[in-house]
Amino acid sequence: MGSRQIILFQPRDPEDAGAGMAEIGSPRSVERTLRPFNIAPDGAKGAIGTLSFYGPGLVIEVPIAADEINQLMASVDDEETAWPVLARICRELGWKMMDPESGRTFM
Repeated sequence: MGSRQIILFQPRDPEDAGAGMAEIGSPRSVERTLRPFNIAPDGAKGAIGTLSFYGPGLVIEVPIAADEINQLMASVDDEETAWPVLARICRELGWKMMDPESGRTFM
């Protein structure tokens, strides 16, 4: 079974996820934000134009070409391990998750 893709973002209006995405920050500030959740780069080079941050059951791709980032792509390899981490990120940071296939937003 392949990995599941999830988009992480911070909504402009926490009560209305359809209101658009707010800026999350620069690639380095995103790295600092995710470290308390045991998510960090491992020093390896990611795909061209991205940094790969590794965490429990997931990999998050962060674009490095943009000064400000408004969404992150998480590849979930182990849902049982990754889901509590993603839920905690959303709860503590006020972020949301979106299934890119269905467009459904949750958390």
